[in-house]
Amino acid sequence: MSEYELVIIGGGPGGLTAAIYGSRAGLSTLVLEKAITGGQMRLTGEIENYPGIPLISGADLSAKLHEQAETEGAVIKIAEVTGIDLSGGKKTVQTKDGSFGAKTVVIATGTSNRNLPVPGADEFVGRGVSFCALCDAGFMKNEVVLVVGGGNAALEEAEYLARFASKVIVVHRRDEFRAVKAVEAKARKNPKIEFLLSCEVEKIEGTDIVETIHVKSKKTGEIQTIKASGVFMFVGKDPLSGFLPPEIERLSGGWVKTDNNLQTTVPGIYAVGDVRDTELRQVVTAAADGARAAIAAFHF
Repeated sequence: MSEYELVIIGGGPGGLTAAIYGSRAGLSTLVLEKAITGGQMRLTGEIENYPGIPLISGADLSAKLHEQAETEGAVIKIAEVTGIDLSGGKKTVQTKDGSFGAKTVVIATGTSNRNLPVPGADEFVGRGVSFCALCDAGFMKNEVVLVVGGGNAALEEAEYLARFASKVIVVHRRDEFRAVKAVEAKARKNPKIEFLLSCEVEKIEGTDIVETIHVKSKKTGEIQTIKASGVFMFVGKDPLSGFLPPEIERLSGGWVKTDNNLQTTVPGIYAVGDVRDTELRQVVTAAADGARAAIAAFHF
C-alpha cells in the first residue's frame, strides 16, 4: 500500500488548490478523482467572477489547475473513493482500485445535482432533463427549453442556453431571484429569456424525449402546458459525503462540519469547498479553502 503525507479526495478547484499548496509545502501529495479533474467547475461555460481573470471557461481553468498541481509534484489518479478506514489510529483511504495510507486527508468531493420530485423528472434524465447546459445545450438548437431555479447557476446557464435555443423560460418558485443583481440584470436584458415567477413545475411528459412541461402558478393555481424539448434543473445540490465514516461529523443534509481551520471532527482530516457546511459555494471560496487546508495539514 502506497503512503502519502497528504491524500486529497476530489479534483475540483478546492482539491487541486490543496494539491498545489501541499506540494509546494513539501508534502508527498496524492489527488484521487473518480472521473475527470475540475469537478462541476469543468461544466461551467463561462466564469466571470474569478479574481484577476475577467472571463474563462470552466474547462480551461480546470486544465490550468490540473497542470499546475502536477508541475508542483502532486500525483493525480483516477479512482473512486469508497471509504476512509480509521482503525488502529491510522488513516487509510480506500478505493475500488486499492488503498492508500495517509498522514492527513482533505475531503474535496463537492456536491451532486438535485432533481425535482415531480412525475417525469427522473424518467427523462438524459432524454431532455439535464443538469448541465454546457453538456447538452448543443442538442437544443432552435428549441424551447426551461430552466428551473432562481440562483446564480440557473440564470448563468439560461444565458448560455440562449445561444442555442429559440427561447429559454426560467421557472422560479419565488417572486424574486436569489442570484446576485449583476447576474439577474444580464439575464433580464436577453431577449430570448422569459420568466415565470411564483411558479413550479408540476409534471414532465413525453414519449422517448421531453415534449411538454406542466407549470403551476403558486398564486392562482392555474396550470399552463408548455411545449419544450428540455428542462435544465438548478434547484440545489446535495453533498457527496455518504462514503465518510461516522467519526466525521455531518450536519443536517449531510454537510461536513469543520472548525475555523477547516478540520473535521477527526484530527488531520479536513474538508474544503462545497461539501462542507459553508454559506458561500463558489470556485474562489473552494480554492481558498484548499489553500488553508493544505497549510493546516502541513502544520499537523
